Amino acid sequence: MARPELDGHHVGITVNDLETVLPFYRDVLGLEVIDRFEVGGEAFSDAVDVEDASGRFAHLSAGDTRIELVEYEPEARGSPAAGLNQPGATHVALAVDDLESFYAELPDDVRTISEPRTTESGTTICFLRDPEENLVELLES
Repeated sequence: MARPELDGHHVGITVNDLETVLPFYRDVLGLEVIDRFEVGGEAFSDAVDVEDASGRFAHLSAGDTRIELVEYEPEARGSPAAGLNQPGATHVALAVDDLESFYAELPDDVRTISEPRTTESGTTICFLRDPEENLVELLES
């Protein structure tokens, strides 16, 4: 039997408070909100393996990638991995044409890991943290 072809759909980020995090992705990073919805019920709870689960979702357009922000009920408290080199650490990467200019226009309250740096591979990158400390990589395309 032939394996079905897969096509990317979205990258998901679980957040504690959707209304706190959404403005960062929409207003600071400039991503367009393309859908907002809520899901609950037994089928959803079974699918995500969380008893009595429901979720509030926002989908944002990042070119060919869709970013999904989701706030779950009941919420589980946790924190993202402290550093990129730790097993389980995750990040979403977004390409920009002029990273230096984009970086210079970031609001002062956006937490960055470093200024843009050009790596040995020739790619210029920098990392930000969203309001809940999730890592976002910006790279010059």
